[in-house]
Amino acid sequence: MKRPFERDIEAIRQRARERMLDGAVTAANRADVGRVIEVLNEVLATEIVCVLRYKSHYYLASGINSENAAREFLQHAAEEQDHADQVARRITQLGGTPNLDPEGLATRSHSQYAGNASLHEMIEEDLVAERIAIESYSEIIRWLGDDDPTTRQMMVDILRMEEEHADDLANLLQRID
Repeated sequence: MKRPFERDIEAIRQRARERMLDGAVTAANRADVGRVIEVLNEVLATEIVCVLRYKSHYYLASGINSENAAREFLQHAAEEQDHADQVARRITQLGGTPNLDPEGLATRSHSQYAGNASLHEMIEEDLVAERIAIESYSEIIRWLGDDDPTTRQMMVDILRMEEEHADDLANLLQRID
């Protein structure tokens, strides 16, 4: 049986005043904020690597089926950039610093950046990267649980888009084969 909803609004008000400079991080956030920031910086690196890979594929796509693929690559690049922006904002809200240093970007990223010769290989590499993001972001969501609902919801929203990307790429791969 679920316990009834109770709260001490006076205690909440007092904590809000005492810790107002903590910004978005309140006692309701039970996560290890430092570790969440570290994990989000890995997500940020992953999203940036994806932006770069999609942009590269957009410019390098050639061949008879390249127009639709290039359009998909460009759209995915823009959506991955939006994810990176969301993650960077959340890191800042949590009191951290988004790690945008290009040094070590590839090692912080969950996905890899690989040069590909053919359109088919480009799509395959992007699909693999999306599947890596889906699995690792799912693990992050489970790890966050109810400890940081805002970060968790952001990751759920990003995961939803990564799944759409994977579906788009799988369909595109079937169409060009």
